[in-house]
Amino acid sequence: MILTGIGDEGASSIDGQIQATRELGWNQIEMRGVEVPGYPKANLHEIPDAAFDIVVRKLDESGIGVYCFGSTVMNWAKTVQTPFDVTLAEVRRAIPRMKRLGTTYVRIMSLKPGDEDDQIPHEVFERVRDVTKMFLDEGLQPVHENCMNYGGMSSKHALEILEKAPGLKWVFDTANPIFNPDRSKSKPWPKQDPWEFWTQLREHTVHIHIKDATWNPAKNDADYNWPGEGQGRVRDILKDAFARGYDAGISIEPHMVVVFHDTNANGKANEDAMRANYVAYGRRLMKLIDEVKQPA
Repeated sequence: MILTGIGDEGASSIDGQIQATRELGWNQIEMRGVEVPGYPKANLHEIPDAAFDIVVRKLDESGIGVYCFGSTVMNWAKTVQTPFDVTLAEVRRAIPRMKRLGTTYVRIMSLKPGDEDDQIPHEVFERVRDVTKMFLDEGLQPVHENCMNYGGMSSKHALEILEKAPGLKWVFDTANPIFNPDRSKSKPWPKQDPWEFWTQLREHTVHIHIKDATWNPAKNDADYNWPGEGQGRVRDILKDAFARGYDAGISIEPHMVVVFHDTNANGKANEDAMRANYVAYGRRLMKLIDEVKQPA
């Protein structure tokens, strides 16, 4: 089992991400967005080469590896109207950087669904299949996340994406079902059931994102909680995963600290708050894992 976390949940800066990882006693980061001195924050496959060189050097010096690229490939900010060339360019930038860092996994998605769509356009299948093959051909493993994308519209849609893209695997997020509608059901779509989604996708899951949340009807959005304290069935899912022999990556994504873009002194305050929450979250997860692994 590899314990890691999405780095930019703990800090924007590469130095802060490394510090948070060290405080937890971990040696892996799931790298998504990162800020390097002298360069604006961006996804790891989007920062300039000079900034990437600095990230590599700092990670090497710290002894911390990158377990997974949290890429922007076909994420919820893109639709089928987004030119496929945008995606191809992202993949081509990510591949050599993954190889340089010795990273095996890359998180991808399958484009933002329309407000009324409950079917997956044929173009989505084609793009996911092509992207999957591009990574697999280079010895890298793409993993699709159940998020605000076509493959995340329900467990049925997820299984359909996997069927259409041979070799694609799954990264299961415990809290995303809480705020995503189940588009396999009749309208008005109910929210998804985390346990149902997990049981349908667990055989395809090679990486797990741990966040927890409670749906708040008053604000029509989720409130994020400590692991095991929300509606994400985190405890049950981990217990089931371990009982089935799961020993791969588990990555924290707290989502509990709201961070505003700020380059002045308040920016450091945000970094401190993020890191404190991230470290506390990681420690709570380790305690929870110890508990669920105890014999009944």
